[in-house]
Amino acid sequence: MHAVMRTYSGDSAKKFADLLEQRKDEIEKTIRGVSGFVSWGLMRTANGCMTFTVCKDKAGCDQSVSVAREWAQKNASNIGVPAPLIVEGPVSMRFTT
Repeated sequence: MHAVMRTYSGDSAKKFADLLEQRKDEIEKTIRGVSGFVSWGLMRTANGCMTFTVCKDKAGCDQSVSVAREWAQKNASNIGVPAPLIVEGPVSMRFTT
């Protein structure tokens, strides 16, 4: 498995998190279309928010970054969401309920 985290900072990032929460169903439909999708999440931070995607392989995570960028450009350009800091890598341990 592979994971990618996108960290958004600043006031517009908080507005971006609001928008993601408001459009939850659309986000879910969009991200579930990513090849090898396993899971996705949104976490609010003191400076904004972070989204994370887990896929079966790096190709799926790379696709999720493209999908996220396209969605943000199309749906959040009016709030000026900054480009995220992206961190990605192989998942070495994972626990679920």
